[in-house]
Amino acid sequence: RVKPDQTGVDLANVKMSMNPFDEISVEEAVRMKEAGTATEVVIVSIGPKQAQETIRTALAMGGDRGILINTDETVEPLAVAKILAKVVAEESPDLVLLGKQAIDDDSNQTGQMLAALLDWPQGTFAYKIEKDGDALTVTREVDGGLQTVKLATPAIVTVDLRLNEPRYASLPNIMKAKKKPIDEKAPGDYGVDISPRLSVVKVTEPPVREAGEKVEDVATLVSKLKSAGAI
Repeated sequence: RVKPDQTGVDLANVKMSMNPFDEISVEEAVRMKEAGTATEVVIVSIGPKQAQETIRTALAMGGDRGILINTDETVEPLAVAKILAKVVAEESPDLVLLGKQAIDDDSNQTGQMLAALLDWPQGTFAYKIEKDGDALTVTREVDGGLQTVKLATPAIVTVDLRLNEPRYASLPNIMKAKKKPIDEKAPGDYGVDISPRLSVVKVTEPPVREAGEKVEDVATLVSKLKSAGAI
C-alpha cells in the first residue's frame, strides 16, 4: 500500500523476511560448508534492529555467526557495497555470495559495485557454482541461455533463482541459532557515509486492470483485436 503522501510504500505492521535471492545465497554457502569447500558461513545484514530476526533465520539454516550493521536509515546500493567492502577487509573471505537483486527496489547493483570496489572477479546471476581448485566455475543465466565463466578467488558471486531450493530450518536448529553470536555495529564504525544520493519524487499504485471479456469464437476475437488496434 502506498503512503497517502506518495513518498513510498507503507511498511507499518508489515513483517519482514529474508530476500528470496539472499536466502538462496545462504543455502549455497551452507551447502559449500557441508561439502567441505567452505569452513565458515558469516551472515551480514544492514538495517534496523529487527534485521536480527532475519540473521537468526540464516543462522538456523546453517550459518555460523552474524554481523548486523544497525541503521534505521534507507541505505542505497552504493552505500551497502561500501559497507560490505569494509566488512570484507576485516573478515578476509574467499567468496562473497549475494542475492542477484533485492525484491523491494529491484536495484540489482550491490554485487557488481562490491566487485568493482574490491577489484575482485565477479560472476552474476549464478545458475550453478562449482569449486575448481583455487578457482570457481560459475554458470550464469543470460538472455541467450547459459554462460560459464571461471573465476579466481577471492570472488563475488550473485545468485539467481534456480541455483538451489533453500531448506526449511528445523526447530532444533532454530533453538541453536538463538545462541549463535551476532556482532552489532553501525555504518559509522566503518567510516561510510550512507547519506542518500537519490530522492524519490513520487510513488503511485499501478492502474487498476480492466476486466477481461470472453468471446464466442476466433473470428470475434480477431475482430475485437483489430478494433482495439492490437493487430
